[in-house]
Amino acid sequence: MDYLWKTIFIWYNIFMEKQQGVQDKLKKMWREAEERDAQRRAKKNSVSYINLSISPISVEALMIISEDDAKKSKVVAISLREKKVALAVYDPSLKETQELIKKLESGGYKLTIYTTSLSGLNYAYGFYKFTAKETEKITGKVGVGEAVKIESIKALSDFIQSANFSIANVGQVFEIILGGALANRASDIHFEPEEKKIKLRLRIDGVLHDIFENFPRDFYFALLSRIKLLSNLKINIRDEAQDGRFTIRLHEKDVEVRVAIAPSEFGEVVVMRLLDPAAISLSLSDLGLREDDLKIIEAELKRPNGMILNTGPTGSGKTTTLYAFLKHKKNQEIKIITVEDPIEYHLEGIEQTQVNEESGYTFASGLRSLMRQDPDVILIGEMRDKETSEIGIQAALTGHLVLSTIHANSAAGSIPRLLDIGVKPTSIGPALNLAIAQRLVRRLCADCKKQEEISDDLKNKIEKFINNLPKRVNKENYKNIQIFKPVGCEKCNNSGYRRRVAIYELLLNDPEYEKILMGEELGKLSSHKDLEELITSQAGELTIKKWAIENQGMVTMQQDGILKVISGMTTFEEVEEITGITAW
Repeated sequence: MDYLWKTIFIWYNIFMEKQQGVQDKLKKMWREAEERDAQRRAKKNSVSYINLSISPISVEALMIISEDDAKKSKVVAISLREKKVALAVYDPSLKETQELIKKLESGGYKLTIYTTSLSGLNYAYGFYKFTAKETEKITGKVGVGEAVKIESIKALSDFIQSANFSIANVGQVFEIILGGALANRASDIHFEPEEKKIKLRLRIDGVLHDIFENFPRDFYFALLSRIKLLSNLKINIRDEAQDGRFTIRLHEKDVEVRVAIAPSEFGEVVVMRLLDPAAISLSLSDLGLREDDLKIIEAELKRPNGMILNTGPTGSGKTTTLYAFLKHKKNQEIKIITVEDPIEYHLEGIEQTQVNEESGYTFASGLRSLMRQDPDVILIGEMRDKETSEIGIQAALTGHLVLSTIHANSAAGSIPRLLDIGVKPTSIGPALNLAIAQRLVRRLCADCKKQEEISDDLKNKIEKFINNLPKRVNKENYKNIQIFKPVGCEKCNNSGYRRRVAIYELLLNDPEYEKILMGEELGKLSSHKDLEELITSQAGELTIKKWAIENQGMVTMQQDGILKVISGMTTFEEVEEITGITAW
């Protein structure tokens, strides 16, 4: 009997699959017939035809016509650039359609008319459900306001787990995610579709944490649409990378969110960077610089011209450092202008411009324009090509203080990198004042860190290390050696770490200041050369770094990290993760 029922069940499923296949074929044939009819009507009315199921639809354009008016007139706006609108219509000769066209034209819109099918229009109308309630900016009054109180990863995970994943509840769940991310000091929110699940992860203090992985697919699609809507991206484009941004409005501050969406095998991947304005509230003294490095930077920021370069990978805190420099430099007597891609944080009292490749406003063209604005200080987001670098260097040589970043592994590596880009070595030397390299290491949680006993072997290594530090470093600050280990508590999500601190190395191009740093030792170095000589001879990174250690008393990033370990800020594991095995 069981065998009989199993057989019936199998044959029933086969029958239903065949029926579904027939229905799908009929639907496809119907759609194709609809699109052919739309093409004939387009030809009849002497307008172009468009298939809305495969064409991009702009949210900004969609919203210039209400859903009721669009359906009544059988039209939909699909693209908007300034006052130029692409309008898809079922039949341009319909009375309702003509009335809406006249209304838009009287409003100053310049229209390009396309004919489409009813199925195409209905497909486009489906996106209105994401704009009906979602056009409001995130206020933080409901979801975000509640979630800000969720100050642990586990609590946030449990909160999302218990959420109602209906399409109507997308906005609330999204605000919970945003608010929880802010409460846990996350720098990035990751949505990662996989074959059988969709993961939500937060990057906190540089480390990714799994939060949730059971989003229903249809819910995730609606969530994507919400993100795209807020970021002014094309909702129905799923096979192209898109970048945008929006603002989270909280009671005490606005948080900018930079959105990057990319196609993947199992759906679109989303990364949202949270640009908390608190990150730029740091002063020079808050950056974690040793007092000798701080003195060098303060001295170089007082100079009226020249270039300061900051190197490091993405997420190493370069922007925070340079913004701290700008805040230190800012006063009513000078003009500061930036050219960035994109503008990450808005700084009061500083003129900021953003690169726009589509309109032709590149780093190079932006810099040329800025030079005519009579600036005293210029921030260039990145030295990414020969043209930008040469203009920046020229600005540094003609009475401007230029701050910028460049991709290199170390402070010394910034010079070969400029040479690789194509900058003349004879220009680099006179322009460059200071090169900085930095990385971020996790800071031990002050509420739960526990002091460790130091072995005799390690103590001897540390004492020798301190004694061999250059004269510029105040060794008295490190006589009280204290090493701590991470424990974990509620305040640090049981990680043992809370927030991050930067480790630095500085390469100085100032012979006079070298004398101050090295004192009498400088005169004893028979092999001493100026950095400009090394640059002109196109010396490599290792040669320049060795020279800086011997002639400037450079403290490397690893050495700076070790000093922060013995000061109780971080651990050897954190420093070695960034700089490699400790070279005692």
